[in-house]
Amino acid sequence: MDKDAICRLLPHAGAMCLLDEIVAWDADSIHCRAHSHLAADNPLRDTRGLHALAALEYGSQGMAAHGALLGTGGPAPAGYLAGVRDLQLSVARLDQIAHPLEIRATRLLSDTLSSIYDLQVQAGEHDVLRARATVMLQAETQR
Repeated sequence: MDKDAICRLLPHAGAMCLLDEIVAWDADSIHCRAHSHLAADNPLRDTRGLHALAALEYGSQGMAAHGALLGTGGPAPAGYLAGVRDLQLSVARLDQIAHPLEIRATRLLSDTLSSIYDLQVQAGEHDVLRARATVMLQAETQR
């Protein structure tokens, strides 16, 4: 799946849609690829570059894309990153890594209001990020 199709799945627009490709996905996991960590106009970049903590946003977008694909295949429902546990970063900055980012999200638990994923972001031989993330989905209001 290419970038245009991914951007239709995510609530992000323009340069904030960070993923470039969905390599594979199934009921439990998704594998995405991104090159946008090298872009000078990356919206998460500051004057010093792109901090490695931005890899968490790449993983979160992978989770959102997975949720959308499991749902209607349309835009993902609004979700909020509610918690991150066991966060491990092995690099200081993403903009100094020439390899594409390989983003993997594996769903551990899910119900109608929340999901928990194991996240992994790699680039070449670098294991950039590992974390467990919880996303809370916006509840539908009843009339």
